[in-house]
Amino acid sequence: MQIRLVVVGLAVVMLIAVVPAQAGESEAEAMFDAIKALEGDWQGTADFEGSDAPPEGQEMPPAIHQFRVSAAGTVVMETMNPGTDYEMINMYHLDGDDLMLTHYCAGGNQPSLRLAADKSSPENMVFEFAGGTNLDPAVDEHIHGAQITLVDNDHVTSAWSGYKDGAAAGEMTANLVRSD
Repeated sequence: MQIRLVVVGLAVVMLIAVVPAQAGESEAEAMFDAIKALEGDWQGTADFEGSDAPPEGQEMPPAIHQFRVSAAGTVVMETMNPGTDYEMINMYHLDGDDLMLTHYCAGGNQPSLRLAADKSSPENMVFEFAGGTNLDPAVDEHIHGAQITLVDNDHVTSAWSGYKDGAAAGEMTANLVRSD
């Protein structure tokens, strides 16, 4: 009987020690951890709608994305189409209880996006425009939203919505498969 009490007591102590650590993680931290888990190389196809669509009949190169965790685990850098004329960088990081995304665009602007926690889950993250540099959102073409959908450990969908003249101007969706 005393052995059972000791075992139960140890189990309760271990549960108390573990639960606060899990409960203490914010939604933004959980989603940032999901972005970190993408570390590696990804390849797939991209589909375009709207003004950024390629001319009819033009074959598009594969979509290539690389995710790297950096700065002691405090930032994730995503390189889209590395080494091409259309290389772009996305930086994901926490800002207090917010998960932020800054898109360094080949167009020369840097829109900032904030996770819309009320529309998101760790498997489907929705980012909304929160400002930026080198752009006037009322007129300039820029990325205005993003949605990262984690299908499973080896498949992700990355959708990016563009704006121009203050209105939706198209969307690019990459269906990616882990390639490393």
